[in-house]
Amino acid sequence: MWHRVPVASERDTASRDYRVRALGALLGAAGRLEHLLGQAIEDEFGISHTMYEVLLHLEWDGPSSMRLLGRKRVLTTGGVTRLVTRMEAAGLVTRAPDPADGRSQIVHMTEKGKDIVERASAMHARNVQRHFFDPVPAEHRKRLVQDLRKISEAADQALPRLR
Repeated sequence: MWHRVPVASERDTASRDYRVRALGALLGAAGRLEHLLGQAIEDEFGISHTMYEVLLHLEWDGPSSMRLLGRKRVLTTGGVTRLVTRMEAAGLVTRAPDPADGRSQIVHMTEKGKDIVERASAMHARNVQRHFFDPVPAEHRKRLVQDLRKISEAADQALPRLR
């Protein structure tokens, strides 16, 4: 599928490298999917895709520290604080001091947050099927997910922790 095209200079060769093009295709697809899927959630439920992902994390793992939420979403401490403040104002989450560490806070999902994540997930699953899985041949889907998970884990390990 990706071909190396003979070119005149080393500079041209590097810019046309199949690896560069492959990553460009992945990032382009991810950006378009993020916009498409995120816009659907925002239009229907009035929350950003990032808020939805925080609600998913809380649904799957239960109450969480602000630090862990920031790590999961690759946000600075200021970024996660602003996000959780907006979510708290919307009635999606509450914060409470961490009994094990008074300097830190634990984020809990509210009933409203649980209702929204449940309803948004049903719609999101349909949209993910339509826009992410349906374009890929059925026999390639499992491998695609496995490979993307490996890439994500490797990148997570290489990523410096934000403060």
